Amino acid sequence: MSLSLSTGPRRGALPRRLLAGLSLALCGLGAGGLSTAQAMTLEARAELDLSNYEVTAPDASYFDVEKRMALLEGTDNAILLQEIDQLSTGTSCSQLLQYKPIDTRMRIPGYYPSPKEWELASEPLFQFEDNVSHLAGSYVATGDAYYAECLVRFLDKWSQDEALTNFYYDSMEPQAWFATESMIFAAAMAYSVVRPEIEGMQEERERIDAWLNELAHQHSDIQGQPGNSCCNNHFYRRALYASMVGVLTEDNELFRFGVSAIYSALHDITDEGALPMEIARGRRATHYQNYALLYLITNMQVIARQGYDIFDLEVDGHRIHDAVDFALDIFEDPAALGDMAPHEQYTGFLKDNQYFAWMEIYQTRYHDSRIADFVQRQRPIYNRSAGGYMTLYFMAPDAQQNIVMDETQREDAAFKGLSEQ
Repeated sequence: MSLSLSTGPRRGALPRRLLAGLSLALCGLGAGGLSTAQAMTLEARAELDLSNYEVTAPDASYFDVEKRMALLEGTDNAILLQEIDQLSTGTSCSQLLQYKPIDTRMRIPGYYPSPKEWELASEPLFQFEDNVSHLAGSYVATGDAYYAECLVRFLDKWSQDEALTNFYYDSMEPQAWFATESMIFAAAMAYSVVRPEIEGMQEERERIDAWLNELAHQHSDIQGQPGNSCCNNHFYRRALYASMVGVLTEDNELFRFGVSAIYSALHDITDEGALPMEIARGRRATHYQNYALLYLITNMQVIARQGYDIFDLEVDGHRIHDAVDFALDIFEDPAALGDMAPHEQYTGFLKDNQYFAWMEIYQTRYHDSRIADFVQRQRPIYNRSAGGYMTLYFMAPDAQQNIVMDETQREDAAFKGLSEQ
């Protein structure tokens, strides 16, 4: 496949508001000098000219909702029918509306130092993400406007309370800032599924649009720490909500911030295909290479739906396909990491299908035989924030007919890696 920069806009200057105060520090300071040698600086990112990227279709979700619903209506695929059946039972809107918006000062302990405390504090946040994703999924599965209208009412309640805008942030305690990222794109992506189908509710929609836009700007105005959250997977997460909210609110500034993450990531990719700031995570290098793809590929799908050939973009000889290939290589054999990271990799994530939502998107565009084999053991794939019911929304009916029930194989993959399967 021949790719070049001619498929994307030229480079130059991003809007100043989102990049004000960016330092000259490098975004990557990883082990062995790998990240330092590769990472795009904040200064270089500020010089990107993405003015050719504009929102062209504010009602375009991250997939063609009407086309997909028409396909699902006539499908005989067992996996898709099971998803439809489970979502058709729906949920009670009145019960969901009793769920109190988070309008207090949100402060969350770090995951790695305090996993139990983090999980307890994060439960209401996860519930929000599940709620919005479930409502969007129920609408797609049934076509019942009840679920679409309920989602709008639910988000409107949060908008009127200015929920999530009071998160705590400190450079040494960024967890609440991190957690808010996924809540924003969970809300935006679910909302994008139903908003074009809503009749009336104009005031509610205007309040939600304004709330999401203000929240996205407030959150992304925090640049993060050099060598860490300024430029790694958390940047890619912020970019995902920026692109989606930018589309919904026709905000080119936010949309271009989302696009900038793709340019930054492609610039950073090594000759091997590694994303250096993720590979610098030691025994979790494999997990974080994949984790970054979860947000990069999903963001690219949002951008592509606006009419841009972002999946064909090449920056300094690097393509997103290089990062995908490298992730699959190190899934199969950690030795492919070379001297970039320990070969004794954490592989527990391999049995948690939420991390592979990006594969459903990728397979609709590029049929990769290794992904086709791997994803069969993961379906149906659900990610509560980054897209929701991804198998329902993306899987081709002829890709797989039945769920693969092989828990032993999943356990083996988690402990031994894919190469020993």
